[in-house]
Amino acid sequence: MPVDHTRYPDDWDEISRQIRERDGDRCKFCGALNHQPHPDTGSVVVLTVAHLDHDTWNNADENLAALCQRCHLNHDHDLHVMHAAETRRQRQIEAGQLVMPWRE
Repeated sequence: MPVDHTRYPDDWDEISRQIRERDGDRCKFCGALNHQPHPDTGSVVVLTVAHLDHDTWNNADENLAALCQRCHLNHDHDLHVMHAAETRRQRQIEAGQLVMPWRE
């Protein structure tokens, strides 16, 4: 999924670089090295920086961690499930398959 840059500060690229450097170019959770095969999956690791509280405007160092794809997806799992449910519900409303009680 592409990054929605409007949800991040203008200097996000620099912040992200600093966090990956701070974390030694390794996943903070599992230790996988950036651009190397993942120790469990074998796929090439591409580190990203996660907001531990999921607030993309909270860029305090203690709220940010360099994570591999696997750990980042696991960290965001519940958030992805919630957003998927919201998207499905909105599509049902738009298709007329679900009527909102306060709109009747």
